Amino acid sequence: MQPREAYSYRSDAVVPAFADDHPLIVFDGECIFCSGWVNFVLRHDKQGRYRFITAQSPLGEALYRHYGLDSRNYETNILIENGRAFLKSEGTLRMAAGLGFPWSLLSVLRIVPRTLRDPLYKLVARNRYRLAGRRNSCFVPTPEHRSRFLT
Repeated sequence: MQPREAYSYRSDAVVPAFADDHPLIVFDGECIFCSGWVNFVLRHDKQGRYRFITAQSPLGEALYRHYGLDSRNYETNILIENGRAFLKSEGTLRMAAGLGFPWSLLSVLRIVPRTLRDPLYKLVARNRYRLAGRRNSCFVPTPEHRSRFLT
């Protein structure tokens, strides 16, 4: 991924406009493992901080392309926070930190160099369908969480 200026997607004609006043998690909606992570975040995000979108949606695909990622092979979630994208282990650790205590304690793992963390993340991501399976359809939020998902 090429580093980009904050909110660079706003000037990309391919990326549809979206509400970016909350951190956004772009995830593989067909991956049971990824959907499980989203359910975990929904359960523990007591402040209602995060918003979500599936990578298979037009906005999700546009954001993957904007950040130079393969929009058919979703091997990382994207956390967009304050207009900046965070991928792989960095994105996951930032997501956990945003959940507050005790999950914020996982931030201590940031002392491990990204060159060690990301290969482990990539190994899990590459094998996520083998580990947890694949959904026949995209993730569908429950009615009480629907407002947290962008369309």
